[in-house]
Amino acid sequence: MQVIRWQEQQQPLEQGLRQQMREQGLSPYTWSNGPGERYSVHSHSYTKVLYCVSGSIRFVLPDRLDEKGEASAIDLGPGDCMVLPAGVRHSALVGRQGVTCLEAARQE
Repeated sequence: MQVIRWQEQQQPLEQGLRQQMREQGLSPYTWSNGPGERYSVHSHSYTKVLYCVSGSIRFVLPDRLDEKGEASAIDLGPGDCMVLPAGVRHSALVGRQGVTCLEAARQE
């Protein structure tokens, strides 16, 4: 699991993030959800590389506990990237402003 936080002062542009992913050999696609949308717990057979373009989304990892013994959560905002290894169970909750993401599968 890897989270890379956006460090630039300006908001990310989808075109720039898409180009960055292509340079890494990925084939990204865009998806969006409205505020409060939920994804139930699931996993993938591939490594998921995801950039939040706009809005926000929270990923919950039920099998990884934090210091309080609760499921770990990862909040992503514009420009943040998450690399989720194959087989890691997760759910997601879209933030109040909705979310647009770029996602690609990385076979390893």
